[in-house]
Amino acid sequence: MQRLVVIARLKPGQGPRAAELIAAGPPFDLAETGIVRHSVHLSAWEVVFVFDGHDVQWIVEDLIHKPFQYELHSAFDAWRSVVDGSPRYAHELFSWEAQAAAPPATSETLAGSAR
Repeated sequence: MQRLVVIARLKPGQGPRAAELIAAGPPFDLAETGIVRHSVHLSAWEVVFVFDGHDVQWIVEDLIHKPFQYELHSAFDAWRSVVDGSPRYAHELFSWEAQAAAPPATSETLAGSAR
């Protein structure tokens, strides 16, 4: 599985409008795309879209460039008013994930291990 991050700089003062666009949700059905996980992060200066899936860059690029995606193209038009310049891709080069954590030690488990 791969992760693709799309980062876009916001125009000054456009954070509240970006939050509104994010709250409206994606302009397509995520379950039908092959994307496994998707999240959106917002700072005062940037919006970051994170996509996880197999061949996820191809999926995202296909969504962007596929003709007759009126809802998606309408959403892009709305984002153009808040984004400064072109969004850029960032590819994950390092990731760490904790394995299943052991249950926390309690007085009973500590007493049992001392026997």
